[in-house]
Amino acid sequence: MTKAAGRQIDINRCDQCLLCVDACIYDSLQQCGKYMTVKEILAEVVQDEMFYVNSGGGVTISGGEPLSQNPFVCNLLRACKDGGINTALETTGCASWKEMERVLRWVDLTLYDIKHLDCNEHRKATGVKNDTILKNLKKAAAITEIWLRVPLIAGFNDSEQHIEEIAKLGREIGARRISLLPYHEGGKSKSEQLGRRYLYCEGKAPDEKHLKILRRIIEKSGLKSSVGN
Repeated sequence: MTKAAGRQIDINRCDQCLLCVDACIYDSLQQCGKYMTVKEILAEVVQDEMFYVNSGGGVTISGGEPLSQNPFVCNLLRACKDGGINTALETTGCASWKEMERVLRWVDLTLYDIKHLDCNEHRKATGVKNDTILKNLKKAAAITEIWLRVPLIAGFNDSEQHIEEIAKLGREIGARRISLLPYHEGGKSKSEQLGRRYLYCEGKAPDEKHLKILRRIIEKSGLKSSVGN
């Protein structure tokens, strides 16, 4: 529950109609973001078209989880491809293959999160197993280029052995590179805005020395590595 203008609002029952924002006075609730159509988004995207042409870049759809808005994301990616714009998708891969395949038809590069290769550890940390995620990864690698991304948390998934296993997986699927994303508390403020308790206060990022060791492991396997992107 959260309070606004002397009243309590049950966040768990929110359907994102945003009428509560209009009803509250003194900006006690504020709208972050706005609803847009595919046409409206594409109109903004094409303003940077020359930059994409000169840099070889394009549009990346991220989230949250883009696959949770499957029909809309499909339509947006298709519109970008029809306009000659390169596309990338950032995903956890936690979806049915049918949903994922529908989106990947319009994707050039997939930025694929790998949180942990051990199924039990993955379930304990995220609430879901990783079997579907790993199966989808191998199927996706046959359709698009793959860029593996590892949200890195000290003591959870940053062991040398675990990174060696991820590097091995990267070689098997022909990944373009592996990015290490050190833990940060960006989700803390978001949890506060949503009136929810931040569940991972004990999380820490690996130190710089350890990051260098992990990068060397990846590069020794023949793959490119990066930190923070």
